Amino acid sequence: MDMLMSGRTYLVTGGSSGVGLATVRALLEEGANVVTCARDEVRLRDVVAGIPGSERVLGVAADVRDPKSVAAVVEQAAARFGGVDGVVNNAGNSRMKPRSETTLEDWKDELDLKFSSVLNTVDATLPLLRRSGVGSIVNISAVLARQPEPRLVTTSAARAGLLNLSKSLSIELAPEGIRVNSVSLGLVDTGQWRRRYEESGTSQSYAEWETDIAADRGIGLGRFGHAEEVAAMIVTLLSPRSSYVTGTSLDVCGGVARYV
Repeated sequence: MDMLMSGRTYLVTGGSSGVGLATVRALLEEGANVVTCARDEVRLRDVVAGIPGSERVLGVAADVRDPKSVAAVVEQAAARFGGVDGVVNNAGNSRMKPRSETTLEDWKDELDLKFSSVLNTVDATLPLLRRSGVGSIVNISAVLARQPEPRLVTTSAARAGLLNLSKSLSIELAPEGIRVNSVSLGLVDTGQWRRRYEESGTSQSYAEWETDIAADRGIGLGRFGHAEEVAAMIVTLLSPRSSYVTGTSLDVCGGVARYV
């Protein structure tokens, strides 16, 4: 199916690895132009250079917590491609700490990252999204937003707030024809999980370790997800084909969610 994205331009934050990078690739496959940002300029440049279709990718080093930095990314996007038709707010990671080990600074940092990254990007792109006529925003959240994980207490709380903010944004922007949706992740096989495996000191293979983690967490499909599986859903929600979908959250979690 033609997703009606060819020639349009999409901004993906945190696009140098994991779900962000998979989303960049998926958008390019649909014929879109992509602007992406990450903090590590060298890594971002190397990643972009290795992507098929990289002539349609603009990579800009930026810290999404800094509004001036984000505004500079959007200015370059407009100069290169003429506008922005959609945004994927993907920047961020998970903080693996129980509450008893979490400092007040940890809380401040986590909330700043989860909220500032989205608010700064939305504010900077709104004028271009209004011009687009098919403007859409997808915020990457997690099942943790509704199903808290004690080992990820700050991330669970911050994701819950982001899910609430996403709903508020969808209501605010709907009269302007700008759609806002969320994708809530379960356990996805990215660099974070690979690092945790290496740090675990286990004698198991990665596949065995993954299977045990999946069983412990109650993942119905018995495995981690893959970044490409998430990217496919992100692209679907971004696409003008989903023109009557806003204010929703789509779980991509292998059945780990226990809420209705």
